[in-house]
Amino acid sequence: MIDLRALRENPEPFRASQRARGADVSLVDRIIEADEARRTSLAGFESLRAEQKTVSRSVGKASTPEEREVALRGAKELAERVRQAEASANAAAAELDELASQFQNLIEGAPAGGEEDYVVLRHEGPAPRDFAAEGFEPADHLALGEGLDIIDTRRGAKVSGARFYYLKGWGMRLELALLTAALDKAVEHGFIPMTTPTLVTPQVMGGTGFLGAHSDEIYYLPADDLYLTGTSEVALAGYHTDEILDLSAGPKRYMGWSTCYRREAGAAGKDTRGIIRVHQFNKAEMFSYCRPEDAAEEHQRLLAMEEEMLALVGLPYRVIDTAAGDLGSSAARKFDCEAWLPTQNRWMEVTSTSNCTTFQARRLSIRERRDGKTAPVATLNGTLATTRWMVAILENQQRADGTVVVPEGLRPYLGGLEVIEPAA
Repeated sequence: MIDLRALRENPEPFRASQRARGADVSLVDRIIEADEARRTSLAGFESLRAEQKTVSRSVGKASTPEEREVALRGAKELAERVRQAEASANAAAAELDELASQFQNLIEGAPAGGEEDYVVLRHEGPAPRDFAAEGFEPADHLALGEGLDIIDTRRGAKVSGARFYYLKGWGMRLELALLTAALDKAVEHGFIPMTTPTLVTPQVMGGTGFLGAHSDEIYYLPADDLYLTGTSEVALAGYHTDEILDLSAGPKRYMGWSTCYRREAGAAGKDTRGIIRVHQFNKAEMFSYCRPEDAAEEHQRLLAMEEEMLALVGLPYRVIDTAAGDLGSSAARKFDCEAWLPTQNRWMEVTSTSNCTTFQARRLSIRERRDGKTAPVATLNGTLATTRWMVAILENQQRADGTVVVPEGLRPYLGGLEVIEPAA
């Protein structure tokens, strides 16, 4: 939820944010009008209610039956006017809430434009391999996974349908190694590890901003009125709903380990081969509650941790500043790390970290108390490891014979295994 007072007092930054996102700029003025209508209606209701209290007292002071009858008749008429004024004020408030809920977070420093207008900040890690110079054509992750008998999408589809899969043997253990390494990294940096619910209420899902334009990506269970989460960010954001936090000692930091579910409704024909874009996967997600003035620094902290994990597995990657039009509704700014995918000759997103400023906290009523007053906190999130990383690891670490070298940073989690080879 946006800061209505800030919008009312200085609407131009909000218009600029909408323009940068390619969103409806007129929404700003409609919110201002609705806010004025709500305040006018509320003032009228409160004025009538004060008058009603005065009239009610006059009934008791009536000295004759005739005066009492007149006072009662006036009180009854006024009560109806108060009822109508209250209904009008409630309707105006509902209209304002509806419009305000459509407004995406105010961007902070994100480049303007759409999906292709990101800014590359830097390239990191080893240089992408020149497979031609090494004398062989690289196989994609699914061919490697099937050859090593560690990924089975055919039986996944047989059991659950398209975009499902099994991880087997060293495949399952490689995913577990990634997530355990992420757990260790999070604990090393002072994060509290948590396993989180993967079913949440509409209030929590909506409060985090996921029930907007892309709500068709979310699995919904109507019999229970619950949503399956596509990231533990949702459950972690909801953890402190309706609470007042003490941030005097610094941010509250959590890492959620969960299975995630996405319908991929808008992904027809995209990455249909293998496990790049699937309906179910596992992820380690960082989440931080901090003071708004500390959010930009905290954002850099989360990004640095993501890069530490990428260095651990030795992937070539780049960091991009995501354009405003490609941000989720809750994010004010987002940095992605994209690993090199040699068989597709492109960069593939493997991590994402977003600064959501006070947007989610306002919706979920998460505050802190300072100087005797309460104010919304800022929330941030970031991916520390996910199943998709296996795609980049397999393709970048493959050898000509179809075996895969295990990144040195993951070997301690795999009993010292150096090379994944076909099962005997």
